Amino acid sequence: MVGRRARKNRRAKGKKNTPTAGSSSSAPPWIELPRDVTANILHRLGAVDILQNAQKVCTTWRRVCQEPSLWRVIDMKCSDDGDEIFYDLDIMCRHAVDRSRGQLIDINIEYFGTDELLQYISYRSSHLKRLRLAYCDGISGEGLTEAVKNFPQLEELHLFYMPSIRPGDIETISISCPLLKSFTFNTRGYKFPLVEVDNGYAVAVAGNMPNLRHLRLFGNRLNNEGVQAILDGCPHLESLDLRQCFSADLRWELGKRCSQQIKDLRRPDDSTADYEWDDYIYDDEDDESSFYDNYDSYDDYDDYTNPFNDLDFPDNLVWYLDRDDLDDL
Repeated sequence: MVGRRARKNRRAKGKKNTPTAGSSSSAPPWIELPRDVTANILHRLGAVDILQNAQKVCTTWRRVCQEPSLWRVIDMKCSDDGDEIFYDLDIMCRHAVDRSRGQLIDINIEYFGTDELLQYISYRSSHLKRLRLAYCDGISGEGLTEAVKNFPQLEELHLFYMPSIRPGDIETISISCPLLKSFTFNTRGYKFPLVEVDNGYAVAVAGNMPNLRHLRLFGNRLNNEGVQAILDGCPHLESLDLRQCFSADLRWELGKRCSQQIKDLRRPDDSTADYEWDDYIYDDEDDESSFYDNYDSYDDYDDYTNPFNDLDFPDNLVWYLDRDDLDDL
């Protein structure tokens, strides 16, 4: 009897405890989530957070982070805290593209990027449908036009503050991307009267992208001629954003035609409350006088810009002297 009880006690001591669902040693609750739910949650973090943090949490997350479907849409941008400056975003972006294994259809790149990176993406992402570039100073017009040759299925191209892109580049892009339905070329709004009107981009769009449904030209320097060209050349437009295009005047017949032809029209003076790039919005407080802030008065400004201010003129000399008169002085 005693021997039987001793053997029972030894078996009890040697038996391993199986953790219950509520015990502290059980698996984390997120491990039990369905795979598609986990992928949805991870995708919301963005490419940088996934590569730097999420995939290191556990084996389950790492496996999900390696699935090509997670990288069909890639968002590569700097966060508000700027931690990404410590990472090589170019290398991380290439790694993200590699993980897509050719399934990439949508990519957003902000505040970094080069022609070489864009070329790398184009060689591996022939099914790309949406490309968004913002503040990519290292990407040239030539680099972009070369890359889009490998994007025959591109339907959306959005360019924010890319001064290296010229009207001629838009013409080339339109040839390579015949399926383009949505185009953005946003820049900074100006209201200073000396800013030169430039209809080049509007004319390039109007003459080469007749199938556009959505067009955003926020802050462009086009005038009414440019708007007229767009209405004539893009008859299928459903939305047109002309906010901060202060050289265009849509108060009269042209404005009436815009309203009749465009379902969603954003006029030059419409609210910018929902615009994401706050630093590039012209504020009514930034009036013309701000240009002269470095001078004590407007009179000082006149003296500074006076082409004759180095000459010793008689007191009674009038301003409208011609060149022959100046030669005689």
